Amino acid sequence: MTARHGTVIVGASIGGFTTAESLRRGGYEGRITVVGEEPHLPYHRPPLSKQILAGEWTHDDAAIAPVETISALGIDLVLGTRATGLDTGRRVVHTTEGELRFDSLVIATGVSARRLGQRSPLAGLHTLRTLDDATGLTADLAGAARVLVAGAGVLGSEIAAGLVKRGLAVTLVGRSRSIRFGQVGALLSPRLADLHEKNGVHLRLGLHVVRLLGTDRVAGAVLSDGSEVAADVVVAAAGSSPRVEWLAGSGLRIADGLWCDSAGRAAKDIYAVGDVARRPAASGTGSTRVEHQQNAIEQALAVAGTISTGFPHSPDIVPFFWSELYGTRIQAYGRFNGASTLEVVAGDAAEGKFVGLALCGSTAVGVVGWNLPRAFREARAQFTSGSPDIGERQFVP
Repeated sequence: MTARHGTVIVGASIGGFTTAESLRRGGYEGRITVVGEEPHLPYHRPPLSKQILAGEWTHDDAAIAPVETISALGIDLVLGTRATGLDTGRRVVHTTEGELRFDSLVIATGVSARRLGQRSPLAGLHTLRTLDDATGLTADLAGAARVLVAGAGVLGSEIAAGLVKRGLAVTLVGRSRSIRFGQVGALLSPRLADLHEKNGVHLRLGLHVVRLLGTDRVAGAVLSDGSEVAADVVVAAAGSSPRVEWLAGSGLRIADGLWCDSAGRAAKDIYAVGDVARRPAASGTGSTRVEHQQNAIEQALAVAGTISTGFPHSPDIVPFFWSELYGTRIQAYGRFNGASTLEVVAGDAAEGKFVGLALCGSTAVGVVGWNLPRAFREARAQFTSGSPDIGERQFVP
């Protein structure tokens, strides 16, 4: 039976679009409406801090699908439109362009960048979360020589690497004394710091920006140790916040994301996928919210299956992550909580090409690859199957 109002998906990035595409390719016959706040066709976000920042790609290169494919799938794209509220009783999404009724709702609104605590905005101060952010930043870099990046996590590291590729002098500031590189930061921080410094980045770890310098345009920043860093451009990459403000008063459970069950259900016929979704942890204790593209894709496929069949799909999604800095491919697969050591099982760490098992005690909880992608793929497959070929270890995939 065809749904009366169909499925409304709020969020037109990879999680939202993958849900829509999977629904249609899976035989769903109802109307599919995807609401996107940005005016652009759906695009991949990882290239923003990689190829687009480096000037190697345009928006078209990062597009998830061409308009012809979207049209052929029968997906209604409502772009340049922001969701402003949700009435769960009436099954209505309120938007800046009016109301949208739904039979099923998928929330894929992602996250927004946290900004530096500056009361009045200064020219030259940027974040990097959207295509328009990337366009504004790259335009500003044309007349810049020195850039300060506030936030030494994955995004900050990728931004620093992209700026170095453009020939700029980069200072990378981080609150922690280590590089907070996702789940594997504790295992790889010294190696990551060395990689940054070998490529000319000035690291200022264990510090944070207290205030920005400049009147109308940023001229630098004062750090928490009282030192000053001169900069023509400052990029804030110090974390993100789930886009759930429009759900206030909806009755849904909101706390650092939208709480769901293991199938992504926040309420009857209401689901969440991607960065905004908070799900029960695989350990059975607590909850987790994963900000990575592959996680969003897998959650979207599962939710589409649930909507299409009426039966909950609750896959055990093991986090997978990758990044690239200065031509070095970094990959990780597993759940790294408690991992304290890395046992090299392929390649040579001294040569900068290796695959390692992340160990919690004597138990392997994940696989890490450093510039050895083929061996990483093999080790990941062996790790998932519990193969003894990569070490005499007990495996917890």
